[in-house]
Amino acid sequence: MIWAATELPAIAGGNPIRESMLPYGRHSLDDRDIDAVVRTLNSGTLTGGDAVAAFEAALATEYGVRHAVACSSGTAALQMALRAVGVGLRTSVVVPPLSFVATANAALLVGATPRFADIGGDRCLDPEAAARVVEPSTAAVITVDYSGLPSDVSALRACLPQGLPIIVDAAHSLGAHTTGRPPVVHGDITILSFHPVKHITTGEGGATLTDDDDLAHRLRRLRNHGMTSEAGERAGLTWRYDVLELGENHRLSDMQAALGTAQLTRLQAWVARRRELASRYDELLETVPGIVPPPRAPGRESAWHLYAIEVTEDFGMARDPVIDGLRAENIAATLHYPAIHLLSMYRRLGHQVGEAPVAEATCSRLVTLPLFPAMTDADQDGVVEAITRLRRWGGG
Repeated sequence: MIWAATELPAIAGGNPIRESMLPYGRHSLDDRDIDAVVRTLNSGTLTGGDAVAAFEAALATEYGVRHAVACSSGTAALQMALRAVGVGLRTSVVVPPLSFVATANAALLVGATPRFADIGGDRCLDPEAAARVVEPSTAAVITVDYSGLPSDVSALRACLPQGLPIIVDAAHSLGAHTTGRPPVVHGDITILSFHPVKHITTGEGGATLTDDDDLAHRLRRLRNHGMTSEAGERAGLTWRYDVLELGENHRLSDMQAALGTAQLTRLQAWVARRRELASRYDELLETVPGIVPPPRAPGRESAWHLYAIEVTEDFGMARDPVIDGLRAENIAATLHYPAIHLLSMYRRLGHQVGEAPVAEATCSRLVTLPLFPAMTDADQDGVVEAITRLRRWGGG
């Protein structure tokens, strides 16, 4: 329910625009999802069954790739991808500072050192900046499709040493396209996340996507203790297995996979609605001084996981009070993300201000506004009215 707006914002004592909190993102579930999970619960197989294979086949078809390997989370997918391409002790990985911390943490978790390279105007990894921090020990580069906009992997590959593996962190961009094709066709491995606020959900979960047969075989081993076969493959006389390398338990359950398969059938409709809302935000905020909309790039169509504006000096208020002001209106604006290299743990590792000036400036201005398929036009009108009220109050 949206209350009548007043001139004075709630943070200054006015009535909140909304009676209840509008989240920045929210999953969508219906009876199709519930029925799919219940069928799996009744099947007698809760893990290692046919539902995981069916989900992987559906993902591979959606992306037009040979292999999809489902796993327990997007973070697990990153770790598996790094290890699959040979990242480990005494190696380094180039990563952007504008991402969730898991992108850089994955390098540390496999024993490597993250090297931060700045972002470009599209908020994705800048190819020339990435090339500048490559060193002899660099074993991979991770680019992040920030907010759902596909990275320009072709430009990145042109700047990097030939053969250096590129991992595309597409946790935000399921359903995005590059010149009419899924962005995965350009990277060695693409990773996905199915956290509840992502485009589709399995509760928690992730996947790796690749066209490389050898990488796919290794990814399957790495999610299952390094074993040469999985439980569903050991039947009758084929009960023996070997362990070829150290792996972990990163398996996705059949219940989660069934939910993911049911969700995937509505992906395109959900992405279409996200694009409608993003275009509508662009129009509604066009005349508000001090608001910079998210970038759009020719030939790359975002899946709009996030709608992250930048608040400049012309708005009349700093970024943090804007987020506080929107939250006082019961609008759960937030920040995606603080610059990773300036988080306390990374500062203790020697990182400091000035390593990535574009990312640092961008992160200081970002505000994520609510965006999810079930969001109504009226919800969105309330968000824009709240921003306008803050502008009138703080900016004059």
